[in-house]
Amino acid sequence: MRLVGIFVAGLLGLAPACAAEAPAYLLVGLDGKTFFLPEGGRNGPNGSDALAIVDVSDEARPRLAHVLPLDNSVYGPPTNLQITPDGRLGLVASSVLMRQEGEAWYAQADDRLHVIDLLADPPRLVETIRVGRQPSGLAIARTGDVALVANREGRSVTLLSIAGTSVRAVSTVDVGDEAAAVAIAPDGRRAYVAKNKAAKVGALALDGARATYDPALDLPVGPGIYGLEVTPDGRLALAANTGPEPSDGHADSVSVIRADALRPVVIDHLGIGDTPETLAISPDGRHAAVAVVRGSSAPASGPGYTPTGAVALLTIDPSGTVRRTGEAEAGAVTQGIAFSPSGAHVYIGNYVDRTIGVYRIEGDAVHDTGFRLSLPGQPASMRGRAGR
Repeated sequence: MRLVGIFVAGLLGLAPACAAEAPAYLLVGLDGKTFFLPEGGRNGPNGSDALAIVDVSDEARPRLAHVLPLDNSVYGPPTNLQITPDGRLGLVASSVLMRQEGEAWYAQADDRLHVIDLLADPPRLVETIRVGRQPSGLAIARTGDVALVANREGRSVTLLSIAGTSVRAVSTVDVGDEAAAVAIAPDGRRAYVAKNKAAKVGALALDGARATYDPALDLPVGPGIYGLEVTPDGRLALAANTGPEPSDGHADSVSVIRADALRPVVIDHLGIGDTPETLAISPDGRHAAVAVVRGSSAPASGPGYTPTGAVALLTIDPSGTVRRTGEAEAGAVTQGIAFSPSGAHVYIGNYVDRTIGVYRIEGDAVHDTGFRLSLPGQPASMRGRAGR
């Protein structure tokens, strides 16, 4: 969710064994300090955030496995956490904390990244490290030894090394604008960064522990980019553009980028509805699911208000054409979205409702199963393993 008015090698040899033993988990960030009320948004004190660890071994009926008290935020955005490909570690960025002025609470940038050992019983916090200012969306490479974090207030991207349970900030590259999300191509040689206020997607070249940014490769998409993903074959990248203002009643878009070209280009824009907050791509690359907030984050008296959001399904054809082929109703202020490990189901976080909705993919359509997993907090972000 955008920040509106800020008033308001080590164990590489063990990787296959870890992967075989790792549970099928989703990470869900629970925000306990920002609330969307009928009269409008309100912030409160720190101290009530948590990380929910959800077991999706039964894909149709996920269950809550564990909850860790852990600072994180709906101003994340919904991609501010991820699990390493072997299932061993979870990375969670803490984007903002609240400061009190009089009776009001205002958001200010944090700079911390939490490292979670998911193979411990129960899962535990290993350490918290410092990265850039307002760490937001993050991405872990398929190799599992490198991650990137977009630093929104820092206007930069930090490269992290991962070895066993040790995560270290190695280098930081300036990208010139607020950076809200990041995605790594499957070959690990290129990454994309969402420059949310500039309405552009930037391209990074990756070479070991070094990332370089060339502004000449910036891609014009739409304003308010908070969801950014690359297809498993590396051919396309998709950017969810929430528009100049959230829940304003105006239709927004998903931009389609030809990512495997020497010089990436934007090849299409798809109308998707009001405020497509984030998106996920299925493990086989055939579909993308988009969390559409619609007007549900607006005050009830606002002109763009709607009581619910939606899940939109996009079909990615072998030709590279992307089509919108399905939609289903969701809850209020839809945030994180993720596919199940098999790709047969989609999970969406309903922030106000404090639930995860479960949807089934049938052909090129999406259907609500009716199952809702109740959570002990407001789901602000949600993701599973990198590379899936």
